[in-house]
Amino acid sequence: MNREIADIRKDYKLKSLSENEVSINPYNQFGIWWKEAIESNLDEVNAMTLSTASKEGRPSSRIMLLKGYDENGFVFFTNYNSRKGGEILANPFVSLLFFWKELERQVRIEGSIEKLENTYNDEYFYSRPIGSRIGAWASNQSSILSNREELDASVAKYTQEFGDKVPRPAHWGGFRVVPDKIEFWQGRSSRLHDRVVYSLENTSWRINRLSP
Repeated sequence: MNREIADIRKDYKLKSLSENEVSINPYNQFGIWWKEAIESNLDEVNAMTLSTASKEGRPSSRIMLLKGYDENGFVFFTNYNSRKGGEILANPFVSLLFFWKELERQVRIEGSIEKLENTYNDEYFYSRPIGSRIGAWASNQSSILSNREELDASVAKYTQEFGDKVPRPAHWGGFRVVPDKIEFWQGRSSRLHDRVVYSLENTSWRINRLSP
C-alpha cells in the first residue's frame, strides 16, 4: 500500500445533522443546504456527479451542472446522442452526487430520469452563449475524433452556417431526475458521519438515520 496516499485524511468537525431537525420534505432540506452553499461562495456549487449504467449494468460517471430543481426533480442539459444519453435510454435509473467539501457535506440522489419538454429545452438553449450553442452542433459528443483540428473545423463550419442565429439541434435537450431517495451527509469527527435519508413510499417521504 502507498502510505503517502493512505495517510491522507481530514477530520470533519464543522457541523452536525439530526433526523429530528431536518425538514419533513427533502426538497426543502436541499433548498436549505443549497442556500448555505451559495452564500458560502463555493466554486461551481452546481457541479454534480451523474452516474448512469448500460443495459448490462456497466456504470459510468461524469461531472454535470445542475440547471434547476423543484419538487418535480433535478434538471441538467446534454447531447441525447452521447454515451450518457444512450445509457439513460437503455436504463432510466441514475444517481446524482453533490460534494461541497468546504461545508463537509454530500447530497446523494437516486431515482429515474425523463426528458424535458421542448419548451424548457428552447428556453435554456437560447439563453446560452453563442459559442456553447455552436458547440452543441459541432461536437458529436462521445464519438472518436481523429484530432483536435477535426473539432475546430466543425466549429468553423457551423459558425459560418448559422452566424448568430443558432437553432437548437433536435439531439440536444434536458433531463429531469425524479428522486425516490435523497441522502444528506454531514461529515463528523472520526468518520462517525451524520447520514439522514429520505425514501419515497407511495407519495410520502420517510426519514431515517443511517449508520456511517
